[in-house]
Amino acid sequence: MPHRSSHSVPTSRQSVSLLSVERAVSELRRGRLVAIGGGDGRTLLTCAAEAATPEVLESLRRLTQSRPLLSLTQRRAAVLGLLDGPLRGDDSEQAKVLTLDPQDPLTAPMAAALADPLACSTAELAALLPTPPRLSLVPLYSCESAAVGLTKIARLLPAAVTAEIHNPEAHDDLGRWTARHQMLLLDGGDVFQYEATSARTLRRVSEAQVPLADAESTRIVAFRPVDGGIEHLAIIIGQPDGTQPVLTRLHSECFTGDLLGSLRCDCGDQLRGAIQEIAQVGSGVLLYLAQEGRGIGLVNKLRAYALQDQGVDTMDANELLGFDADERIYLPAAEMLRQLGFSKVRLLTNNPFKVEALSRCRVDVVERVPHRFPSNPHNQTYLATKADKGGHLF
Repeated sequence: MPHRSSHSVPTSRQSVSLLSVERAVSELRRGRLVAIGGGDGRTLLTCAAEAATPEVLESLRRLTQSRPLLSLTQRRAAVLGLLDGPLRGDDSEQAKVLTLDPQDPLTAPMAAALADPLACSTAELAALLPTPPRLSLVPLYSCESAAVGLTKIARLLPAAVTAEIHNPEAHDDLGRWTARHQMLLLDGGDVFQYEATSARTLRRVSEAQVPLADAESTRIVAFRPVDGGIEHLAIIIGQPDGTQPVLTRLHSECFTGDLLGSLRCDCGDQLRGAIQEIAQVGSGVLLYLAQEGRGIGLVNKLRAYALQDQGVDTMDANELLGFDADERIYLPAAEMLRQLGFSKVRLLTNNPFKVEALSRCRVDVVERVPHRFPSNPHNQTYLATKADKGGHLF
């Protein structure tokens, strides 16, 4: 899995950068338009593809005075069978987003069908899109890439309707024009460095003793980014010695497995098993990371489950939705460990990529400690896929 690069942001504007992205996320989730400016002098208006309505698309056309396109990930375009022909634009291997320009004007049903594999059947999609659209790769740090990246941060489907602003009224003072139309204006660069900035600004905001059934000597420390975003938790068991490698588990939150006891995954077993194992050795830390569904969010995870019910495996399901097989990042985990005073860890995991990713974040992983649990009839295929495609070691 590729390492994600990002631009750095001066410390003086970190809070402004984060707040801009959080506001834009809120707007997208409400089905509103957001203006995104790029380093090349272009600015476009965008809305999330899954929130596109006829009224929103008409506003997009009227305000920009240009033709709306669909920006989506190459993975989604590939599973749609749209990448057989030549592509225009930046053919760099790093370019992850392309624009789709249908022969007929883009409609709300067309945007939904292209973004969501559950929206319609293959025959219905073919009827909506009878002629292959024109496809163009866009640069890695383009406005279109920022728009798709913003939908991912918003935990929406990774596709956006985009239209470049050609309205003469906007050219003299873009800030005033967007404000007059009650639209947020966002710097695309803030999207690209959001994850790194959010992790770098994590702060300890609360902690308390919380005796657990299998580990009575436990305290929980909450970390929150400076913009007030989603918290990550450190579950500290016993009194870990920061001068020695600390037994550590990175656990991505799983509402269905951790809280409801879902049998579709092994997350609940791994969470409770890690707490028991750390307690047995005497001390350690479990980082409970707000990265549901391997980083795609709970709603998209449920969509992936629906695809799995149709016979798709867990990793292909994420890719059918347009995501990478694993969208998680480990910068927050590394920052939490740093603030807790732990620089060397014995990592409790079956996933070698976690070892590699945490090491890239300058945490010394001195040992991978296996973390296996019996399967059940509902998660046998899931675990086999993690082993075969994800390289997990069981």
